Amino acid sequence: MLGYQQEDARFAPLGATVYRTGDVAMRDADGYLTFVGRADDVFKVSDYRISLFELESALIEHAAVAEAAIVPAPDPTRTAIPKGYISLTAGIPADRDTAPSIFRHIRAAIAPHKRVRRIEFCDLPKTISGKIRRVELRQA
Repeated sequence: MLGYQQEDARFAPLGATVYRTGDVAMRDADGYLTFVGRADDVFKVSDYRISLFELESALIEHAAVAEAAIVPAPDPTRTAIPKGYISLTAGIPADRDTAPSIFRHIRAAIAPHKRVRRIEFCDLPKTISGKIRRVELRQA
């Protein structure tokens, strides 16, 4: 981006100023950029970048999971670990059989360094427009 349009419609070049969008991208050996996600949708676990979207997508592939949200949970060894908050499909009990089934699914779907390490069954907090409020889950 070379700059942006000001309120008076004049173009303002960035010059030496950096504009932080909050987007995270990776540059490959050929110089191509690949969008990874938003800065608040990615966190580090043992120096690996973890995408919340990737883990949430894997969780909702399980038949018992209606909705899921991932947040970083503090960990003394890895700094943070992925914790999943899960809303179960109607009629599925939150019991000792459901949790291991979800963990087995994640073990088969996600690389070991990215796996969800903790899960909690709950009603997910949402905004008035229906988006999951991860900020409330992080505070919990």
